[in-house]
Amino acid sequence: MTGDSAPTNLTHHFLIAMPGLEDGMFSKSVVYLCEHSPRGALGLIINKPAELKMGALFGKVDLQLQRADLVNQAVFQGGPVHEERGFVLHEPVFADQDRPEASLYASTMVIPGGLEMTTSRDVLEAIATGAGPRKVLVSLGYSSWGEGQLETEIKENSWLTVDAKSSIIFDTPVAQRYDQALALLGLQAWMISPHAGSA
Repeated sequence: MTGDSAPTNLTHHFLIAMPGLEDGMFSKSVVYLCEHSPRGALGLIINKPAELKMGALFGKVDLQLQRADLVNQAVFQGGPVHEERGFVLHEPVFADQDRPEASLYASTMVIPGGLEMTTSRDVLEAIATGAGPRKVLVSLGYSSWGEGQLETEIKENSWLTVDAKSSIIFDTPVAQRYDQALALLGLQAWMISPHAGSA
């Protein structure tokens, strides 16, 4: 499924943790890769909610969240790096319809495949007032891999990879995201369990 046939660029892919990966934060995780290059990779875990809700997070940065649909939405643990910083994964918001590569916000990574990841306050200000992107996932912290590190982990069978589907990030209940990501590969969790017996 992965191995040497894995594409060299896994940007806009999901990393799905194999059962043998028992690192606390990454166990049974689904990571959305925002960037992957020969220099390394950066992604956000999309299925590990923190105890913090969006309404409370906005309060901490002196913004009043006016979108009722988001007030009780969980903030996510995006990964173990810079856990004090916020990262907003969202559908594209174009500053200029003629230049779709130009984002509306100050500090945005435009991800080939159709999503954006913004780290500047202006996106939070827009969301708070009801403007801004409709579909968002906010995380504290991110996941990163150095040069060649992710490729090594994939070869060691720590991760499965599959093209990302934004509906799993934004529309699928958190508890179902791992199974739904596996389903993109035609798999179910029991099929990859280290304890699965053989008939």
